[in-house]
Amino acid sequence: MRSRDGNYSKTLSISSIIFLLLLLYSSALLADEYFISYRYTVKNSIIYNKVFLISKAMKKCTGTTHTKALILKKEKSNTLKDILLKNEDIFFQYLFKIGLNITNHDQCLNNINTSFTIITLKTTCFKVDFNENFVKIAPLK
Repeated sequence: MRSRDGNYSKTLSISSIIFLLLLLYSSALLADEYFISYRYTVKNSIIYNKVFLISKAMKKCTGTTHTKALILKKEKSNTLKDILLKNEDIFFQYLFKIGLNITNHDQCLNNINTSFTIITLKTTCFKVDFNENFVKIAPLK
């Protein structure tokens, strides 16, 4: 837009550029938050049940990250569940460091052994940052 003296007014374009840069910068800092829960049940050395639930948080989770973040390669999948299932061993080793509840019941009756083990991760909020090549995951506490 030309001003009265014939020069172009750059205030609108500069302010719009600054606004767009601030918007992009702030969106890069904000990571998505997900609730993740896990339950693994073994009965007599046979996998009985396995439940792995992921849900995007509707409200912002409170807290700060308290452990070192886990970084996983993104490869071809875009959903968090696919990425975690492809890197299942690495993710569950990370969960063991965070803390899982383990309940074990062993019983021997008439020389017959029975065992029942439950491994549980209570529903925990994770901060997840998706980048082009990797995903950064950190629990909030």
